[in-house]
Amino acid sequence: MSDHVYKMIEIVGSSATSSDDAVRRAIEFAAGSVREMRWAEVVETRAHIENQKIAHWQVKLKIGFTLEGS
Repeated sequence: MSDHVYKMIEIVGSSATSSDDAVRRAIEFAAGSVREMRWAEVVETRAHIENQKIAHWQVKLKIGFTLEGS
């Protein structure tokens, strides 16, 4: 493994299906504008409750990506 310099951003994905789907959707959407993503860390998970059931998931992620030239 070679040495790299990383930048980190935070994003939030959401889904009515599951927390896993919220993570997948967030990463796939970020891939449209962030190059060289290397890792993701789930730092927060929330659920919106309606009528005593989970109606929606929100997941906050830290995404690490390498900077060009590093």
